[in-house]
Amino acid sequence: MGELDARLVGAVGVRDADAVRELLEAGADPDVVGGDGLPVLCAAVSAYAVETVRALVEGGARPDRVLADGTSPLLRAVEGGSPALWDAFLSADVRERLSEGERVRLLGAARRWYEAGAGAELRRLTGAEGPARVEVVAEGEFARVEEITLGGRTVRGGHGAVLTRMEWEFRILAPVEELMGRATKHGHEGGCEEHVDRAAVRRVLGQRESAETWLRVVEYRRHRSPAYRAFVAEFVSLGRFMSGSAAHAGWYEKKLLALLPGWADAESDGGVLALVLGLFHDEDHPRAAEFGLRYAGHPDVRVRRRVPQLLDGSPDPEAGGAVRDLGRDPDSEVRRRVAEALDGGREEDREVMLALLRDEDSEVRAWAVNATGFWADRSPEIGEALWEQLDDGDQEARLDVAFALARRNDPRTREAYARVGPLGPELVGDHRADGLWRWESRNGAGG
Repeated sequence: MGELDARLVGAVGVRDADAVRELLEAGADPDVVGGDGLPVLCAAVSAYAVETVRALVEGGARPDRVLADGTSPLLRAVEGGSPALWDAFLSADVRERLSEGERVRLLGAARRWYEAGAGAELRRLTGAEGPARVEVVAEGEFARVEEITLGGRTVRGGHGAVLTRMEWEFRILAPVEELMGRATKHGHEGGCEEHVDRAAVRRVLGQRESAETWLRVVEYRRHRSPAYRAFVAEFVSLGRFMSGSAAHAGWYEKKLLALLPGWADAESDGGVLALVLGLFHDEDHPRAAEFGLRYAGHPDVRVRRRVPQLLDGSPDPEAGGAVRDLGRDPDSEVRRRVAEALDGGREEDREVMLALLRDEDSEVRAWAVNATGFWADRSPEIGEALWEQLDDGDQEARLDVAFALARRNDPRTREAYARVGPLGPELVGDHRADGLWRWESRNGAGG
């Protein structure tokens, strides 16, 4: 083995994708065999080193190379259950170079692992007894997947995502019913991280860009399972991005606007109803304020959190009263959203904002501080409530206050910035740091 090849084996072993690229450009063999007797691409696959796999494939490594045991690096990646690994192979002309028989084999492997379950299939293959070690790991920025170790072998439980992505790449339109089952297998999940199977289905359904697909998915808003209905709400929010055609985009928008009121009225699950109300806001629905008022007193906090933005800007006095009432909600997130929605046009708004500026929750106070900086209301009571917070021990919170005072053209702005103190490197370039300079420009260097 030459020096470059040996260094490549080492770089793959430590997952240094940049070094791998440099060595391949210098002439290292992308199919060099490591100490285990396998091509280094297999080592990268086993380690779930996605960028290293990408570098090797782009550098000429053969994904479909048949190994002594009859497998290939690509088949090992499919069985490994990581959609990120599958995507890494697509940087080369994998789809074009695979025979029909190899495509069938890969699809069959992904389906077998998915239908059996990663843990059960791993137990069958290894014959191992006892409990498996299961850890939830990140895949990309917003998705997660189970990583299962048993009998000395590790796989990830994203075979549904691998199968979904593979079908799309092989130009197979899987039935919507089957895709919905994959998307909802792991339930109705909140938060910004979701299972890779769910993420893959939403991505592929969006890429299909057809009215027929959209309508068939939307029918599941009537499904008995909240998991299905939640997925539909997430999916239809992508409607405006589904086609480059303005005519098609308008069609999706009209359909969605028409179905939202009935869906909200029929929805029994608080989490799904919150998603539907979010669509009222995102789509700028003409009946948004009406539905905001309807659900302002809903017992589910997830629903109440949507209400302030639905009522934001409504000229209806009842809407303003509902927002102010929510300013006393026991949930801090509801109160934070009230701080965003108050417009300062009424004395009653000012009283609520004063309470929010002195809220026990620091996040609520921070949002209230930011909001008052944009108010036309220049009442001294608001200025004093802001000034009180310059005693906050957190420098960024004090900077928020000083910036709000500068925007309000408060004569004490220079003193406020002095109380913020010298800014650390993470805040020196912050737009709030320019507030003093802008205030001085408006008022003259002498203040």
